Amino acid sequence: MNIVFRKAGSILARYLTRTRPNYERFSLINQVQLITYLQPGDLLLVEGNSRISTAIKYLTQSTWSHVSLYVGDGTLVEADLVDGVVRVPVNKYVGYNLRICRPFKLTDDDRRAVIDYVLVRLGYQYDTRNIFDLLRYLIPTPPIPSRYRRDLIALGSGDPTRAICSTLIARAFQSVKYPILPRKVSQCEGDVPTHSDDKVLESRHYSHFTPRDFDLSPYFEVVKPSLTANFDYKKLRWLEQGANGCAASR
Repeated sequence: MNIVFRKAGSILARYLTRTRPNYERFSLINQVQLITYLQPGDLLLVEGNSRISTAIKYLTQSTWSHVSLYVGDGTLVEADLVDGVVRVPVNKYVGYNLRICRPFKLTDDDRRAVIDYVLVRLGYQYDTRNIFDLLRYLIPTPPIPSRYRRDLIALGSGDPTRAICSTLIARAFQSVKYPILPRKVSQCEGDVPTHSDDKVLESRHYSHFTPRDFDLSPYFEVVKPSLTANFDYKKLRWLEQGANGCAASR
């Protein structure tokens, strides 16, 4: 029976990750810019174009459906539904809509620890016997109230680090106590709360993180390679509609 479920899960996973046509690209980041500007420890957010990407974007109300960690030497580590935790070249995502997020003032030791955390998990595989984890993505836009959508991402009987890429990344940063979107709670001495401004941070459970959380986090800065020192909007060439209906550059 386990073999049957695993086979069915593998087929379903490949169906969900199949690319879809009519992908609209607005990002102008090319491979050279990615290699030039990415630093070890950076996150690459991706707007995917598969069925599961559409479902994740809908459930999280976000552009971003995937996140991977740059580990240097032109490679990323990511948790893929079909291939598991793997190392892939940066050029895999050239042509996709992208965003680079950089942990602010992350120490060199902690950066190395975050990278090592994901590297030692290379080869981890999603257990496709848990096909109920995958069935929830068959309907790209399920009729679920917005307040319950994030919970749907975290549901499932399998190991969440093997189902959703953001969980692996969240656990890596939580391992060095780097904040993503922590809650602020009042600190208490015994049963008596202290001053209202005396707050401590509480980590969210790693299975509740989604790709957009790294974009929303106040502790990750957005890096835009197109905004270099040589950027001059006055030198940009624009297409304008000509008198004969043809676009002319200017």
